[in-house]
Amino acid sequence: MPNPLSPGWRRRLPVPTALAAATAVMLLVSPATATTPVAPPADTGPIAGEQADVVQVLLDGTAELDALVATGVDLDHHVERTESGVVAHAVVTPSEARRLAAAGFTLGEVLYRPADARARVAERDATIAEHAAENREFAAAAADPTAPDVSDVKIIRADYYTSGTSQILSVEAKWAQGQTAANTLTVERDSGPGTAIGSGGTQTISRFVDAGVYLYHRGAATVTSRPEYVRITSPTGDVAVAKVREWLPTPETSPEGPGYQKDFVTSYLTPTELYARIHELAAQFPDLAEIVELPYKTNGYRRHAQAVLGTANASRVAVDSLAWGHEGGNGISVELVNPGAGNAALGVSVSGTHIRVNLATDGAGTVTSTAAQVVAALNSGAGSLVRAYTYRGSTGTGVVAPAARTQLTDDLSAPATVSRDPHPVYAIRIGKHRDGSKPGVLAYAQEHAREWVPPLVTIETAERLLRNYGHDGRTRQLLNNLDIWIAPSINPDGGHYSFYDFNSQRKNMTNHCPLTGAADFLGRDSWGVDNNRNYTEYSLFDGYSGASSSCTSGTYAGPSELSEPENRNLDWLASRPNIKFSMNLHSSGNYFMWSPGAYALPDRTSAPRPTLAQESFFWGASSRILTAIKQHRNMAVTPARTGPISDVLYSAAGNSGDMLWYKYGIYAWNFEVGTSFQPDWEEAHAETMEFSNGLVELMRVARDFDTDRQRPTSTLAVAPSSTAGMVNVTFDVSEPASVFYTLDGAAPTYESTLYGSAGVREGGETLTVPVGTTVNWFAVDAAGNVEKNYRPDGNGKNYRKGTAVLPTS
Repeated sequence: MPNPLSPGWRRRLPVPTALAAATAVMLLVSPATATTPVAPPADTGPIAGEQADVVQVLLDGTAELDALVATGVDLDHHVERTESGVVAHAVVTPSEARRLAAAGFTLGEVLYRPADARARVAERDATIAEHAAENREFAAAAADPTAPDVSDVKIIRADYYTSGTSQILSVEAKWAQGQTAANTLTVERDSGPGTAIGSGGTQTISRFVDAGVYLYHRGAATVTSRPEYVRITSPTGDVAVAKVREWLPTPETSPEGPGYQKDFVTSYLTPTELYARIHELAAQFPDLAEIVELPYKTNGYRRHAQAVLGTANASRVAVDSLAWGHEGGNGISVELVNPGAGNAALGVSVSGTHIRVNLATDGAGTVTSTAAQVVAALNSGAGSLVRAYTYRGSTGTGVVAPAARTQLTDDLSAPATVSRDPHPVYAIRIGKHRDGSKPGVLAYAQEHAREWVPPLVTIETAERLLRNYGHDGRTRQLLNNLDIWIAPSINPDGGHYSFYDFNSQRKNMTNHCPLTGAADFLGRDSWGVDNNRNYTEYSLFDGYSGASSSCTSGTYAGPSELSEPENRNLDWLASRPNIKFSMNLHSSGNYFMWSPGAYALPDRTSAPRPTLAQESFFWGASSRILTAIKQHRNMAVTPARTGPISDVLYSAAGNSGDMLWYKYGIYAWNFEVGTSFQPDWEEAHAETMEFSNGLVELMRVARDFDTDRQRPTSTLAVAPSSTAGMVNVTFDVSEPASVFYTLDGAAPTYESTLYGSAGVREGGETLTVPVGTTVNWFAVDAAGNVEKNYRPDGNGKNYRKGTAVLPTS
């Protein structure tokens, strides 16, 4: 029998056929109807040469957020829920912004412009020139556990934390009428031990409704002292009181020993430079590291040379070279010539790499050749050099205009040092024993090309692990006992394109658009597959929300699951049988997340949620990791931005974290580093340092998991019930652990009932049973340690036993 706390112990749930057939909608669908899948309208396509800004989109609530996601618009990961609605960040060109506004969405401030990215590149180049020689927690307990279960409001979490110089109190609560009423609840707080509730002031928390489903109330406010208790009185007069717990307390001692080395990155790094860096490290530490070339090369930083001739759509002719631009396509030119004579015949002549189209005329010398006719002539007369087609599905009935000699171009700007060939993707494997015998940890970055800081976190971490091995005992313990895989850039093609051509590039560079769509030169900044929507579990192809079938959408899921080499590489990495933990590094938004990452609309049908024990393990390990992050400069990832992806952000069908968790049983986390994709270097450097702290701490979590021999302990708590003759029963455990129980006197086994969760972000469920019920149970932790060394095969006798009666005073 597998360990029931192992993430691999689950079955994938089927999705209704109707959901599986749902299609994503495009930008022109209005917010009022965008959650209903319809066939996408004709793609008007991008406007050539437009650059993209990061812009606020001001939304009424999460229903409108789902409508925005459904449009396929390219969203930053930042989603902020306020009392007045939701603020999302979209990456849009001016024409896309106009279409969003026309569809009824309200746009706010422009937060980030292409000039900001150009400044980062200039800053990076200057730094490189200057330094060319350098290498260098759970639910808050009720105040009185014996109180009857009659209150209609429940405080889920009450967290005090510091961030920078601020003191903050975050509160989450659930109200029985929250689905339909009370936008806000008022939280009263004391001002410290022994003070009256109310003496510390009040704050409000707001409803969190996602996909039309009320989840809970939440909110945070600045305080001047740490409160000990908070109280909420619901609109019906019911009261809940909870003790405040500290979120991410500062440890008394640092895990870094004397002489610990860090701070090895000095500038942003392109994918070529990232790969060179890990190759250098592996060469310098051959006993501790090796480079692994992943099995699938990418399509490459390359395109066919292209041009679009004409201005009116019906008379436009699109031309692509058959050869890649760098392999001769960029040398091809095309001109459309009015022969200057009447009754001329349409003809094509080729001289070397120059193609001349002599247009047909009538008796008066007026050009009569249509776009469709010119396309046919080009394919017939110059088909060894180019492929021609009418513009975006046009019938091509418009008469073409003469066009001067036009050079086809792939429009790529990276220097020759950036390969145009299919690109190998590399990982560095770190550890003293790299044979699969040790527990594996996987870290990977840059699924999204424009996210420049996350790859630096992986490089900084690799440097720390290798350069501290010789003199730091804790680092040596990690490398002697773990098998660590670090892939700094999953998407090198898109990464290079983001650095050198289009800083807002999110996807890879593969052009899956049909010739009747945006496959032409004017669509070049919109091609590509969102590598974090192309995986196998709970994807668009399974009917889940948060990905698009449009080839120009920012969340295009590709033509099929794992269609892209980048995704097949990660699938290959995750299939290493010893890998138990992973971290997917993204930016931005300062989130820390895990599965489930997707749900299906309209009823918010979620991918299977972790068990109570699994969720507890995620929270406990996350607290350690986030505490390590906070150590660098006392900046905290908030409780509201910690948790399952689809709870704290939005649905992201086909994301990699879900594949690792559901398909391979890996405890998979997702960083969302920092507050923007390409911050100034001072901020980028600080983010790199703090999140590298967290990534190293993940290694320590993995090591502690492997050496865990401590058996859990559990207790039974019995409280009054509002139902006559009944009592309420809950279980408490000493660590994240599954509890299996029986209520009929039978010995508990792995086939017995598994103690569950009370709800989203809540603690354990409350069992209401007749007074005097016999309860038998045992606990088993994530490492497989069973309470009291009990054998749950039906023959063991030393399970826990209890009776559901109220304690006597």
